[in-house]
Amino acid sequence: MAYHYHRIIIKIGSNVFTQKDGLPDLKRIGHLVDQIAQIKKQGKDVILVSSGAVASGRSLMNVSEKYDAIAARQLLASIGQVKLINTYSNLFEQFNILCSQVLVTKEDFRDRLHYLNMKNCLEILLQHEVIPVVNENDVVSITELMFTDNDELAGLIASMLNAQALIVLTNVDGVYDANPESEGAELIKEVSGPAVDFSSFISSGRSQFGRGGMITKSTMAQKIAQLGIAVHIANGTRENILIDVLDDKVAHTRFLPNKKASGKKKWIAHSEHSATGVVRVNEGAKAALLSSKASSLLPIGITVIVSDFKKGDIIKLIDENNKLIGLGIAEYGSDKAKESIGKKNQKPLVHYDYLYLQN
Repeated sequence: MAYHYHRIIIKIGSNVFTQKDGLPDLKRIGHLVDQIAQIKKQGKDVILVSSGAVASGRSLMNVSEKYDAIAARQLLASIGQVKLINTYSNLFEQFNILCSQVLVTKEDFRDRLHYLNMKNCLEILLQHEVIPVVNENDVVSITELMFTDNDELAGLIASMLNAQALIVLTNVDGVYDANPESEGAELIKEVSGPAVDFSSFISSGRSQFGRGGMITKSTMAQKIAQLGIAVHIANGTRENILIDVLDDKVAHTRFLPNKKASGKKKWIAHSEHSATGVVRVNEGAKAALLSSKASSLLPIGITVIVSDFKKGDIIKLIDENNKLIGLGIAEYGSDKAKESIGKKNQKPLVHYDYLYLQN
């Protein structure tokens, strides 16, 4: 059974892009571009999220060990990003396809205005049949503002552009129920339903060149699937992998899309790092919010405003044990909210349409 997606995000990880010696694997990249061109020619929108700037820089220059790791990374990423985009540009040119470079940082997702600006940029590229090649801007990203890795970035882009699918290419066939190298380990072909704690059976080891391990990938995949986007984790080192994944002809892990969410909810879902206010709610409000019935957060269910916020800010909702329940957009500021705590017949602090719940 083939999957008929119209808009697909394809993420190429460092461990697929890079050879064992740390240099780019140009043959493999060429083969992936060949497949992406085939997919594009079917009339589908394709957005490529690609690692490889540092590896590309490493192919051009050796950096003395006297420089610290961040400085070396900035140097290699800066010269390597030019090499990376030229590599893709030359390969896509053979198929008369234009690609563009889109460099982003976490700051670009920090508020609705930045978010919409980037969304509009990507949409206009797609309208003109251009393949955006998205990567984290390692030159200006400092540790606390870095994405966990490009898996997180790919998930954000998939949500932002309402993609039907995200294909994450790594160097194993998917998610296993134990260490893939241990005897008896089996590939999990399908994941659906409520959250699974992958840390209980996935080893936390990371790939040789990437920042993110399989736990990161699985957690991200589940979050994206909850927003109505199918996620496929597959082995990017296999021949014809992209075509075979879309034709469902190769063993890999698929996270089934669960429910549809509005564009605003998709943005809110990824905004935990930019939330300003924190509001604690009582058990009754928690139960109402997490029930199957659509509920807004009313002041009667609030016990305390933990940190202040203004109207329109993203706020965190926590329970009495300080566990995150969800995120939402404040309908009014904390000053007014404090006056309304515990009172009946008050305007909702967070309307259901602007509420994202963790479950």
